Amino acid sequence: MNSKGIESMRQIRTKRPVIQFGGDWTSHKLNLLKAYLTPYATIMKKQNFTFAYIDAFAGTGNRRIKKSETPTNPLFPDFAKKEVRDFLDGSARIALQIHPQFDKYIFIELTPTRFRELSALRNDFPELADKIELINADCNMWLKERCLRYNWAKHRAVLFLDPFGMQVEWTTIEAIAKTEAIDVLILFPLGVAVNRLLRKDGMIESEWRSALDRLFGTQNWYDLFYRQTIEQDLFETTTKVKKIVNLNSISRYYVERLKTVFPVGGVVERPHPLLNSKGNPLYHLCFAAGNPRGARIAVKIANYVLKG
Repeated sequence: MNSKGIESMRQIRTKRPVIQFGGDWTSHKLNLLKAYLTPYATIMKKQNFTFAYIDAFAGTGNRRIKKSETPTNPLFPDFAKKEVRDFLDGSARIALQIHPQFDKYIFIELTPTRFRELSALRNDFPELADKIELINADCNMWLKERCLRYNWAKHRAVLFLDPFGMQVEWTTIEAIAKTEAIDVLILFPLGVAVNRLLRKDGMIESEWRSALDRLFGTQNWYDLFYRQTIEQDLFETTTKVKKIVNLNSISRYYVERLKTVFPVGGVVERPHPLLNSKGNPLYHLCFAAGNPRGARIAVKIANYVLKG
């Protein structure tokens, strides 16, 4: 977002979304997204850029998915619950209803069955059909290709990364930041995935440890999340590993990682928690602004929205 948008921002009165804890979490997530997209589009419409909305996990374009498509990984039993299942879809149609309109809409979906349903968007929004680009691909591969090879000088975008688990790789985050042109809203899978893998005794399977490495983009999280202690009794000395982080400090670590690749002042310090009906965090909604000149105003809007 260009810094020229500061004056435009003063003219916008963003209505903060109404949050009903324990209620409809799909609506909650989408309200937060809409509350950012509206002022973003209003400001960008007055700038000398073409601007796009990119949805990396577009799903079917609707608000719910079929039960047969619900993830069944036994490691994450909460995926079978309504709160998580409903988090997967809906953002595509929300974006298509934003005014002013974006210059382009890019919807990415890997699953063939969902992609076929997503294709109906062109029929449902015929006036926007020429602006809609549908991508049936892995979002990590596609985003890295587009981010690193595209000339972003006269283009801007806002990207919604809405995974149900740990699909977003750190190399993708790095590629997004290098464009210096993309604002990104990221659902960090704090409760549904990350914390579940962080065993109290530190005995994490190699497969899941590698997945955490890809998510954080480093291996040093382990030494920060765990502490080795030595206990001694009359007969022997025992070395034990203890988990020393909680949900807030895990989230804080991810925010600090974002700050290593995005511009100074371009990351919201306090992500917004998205909770299940028991008040436990499923995700933290994070925000980072790619353009150094426009980071301040972008973060100002995002802070207002995410305070909820």
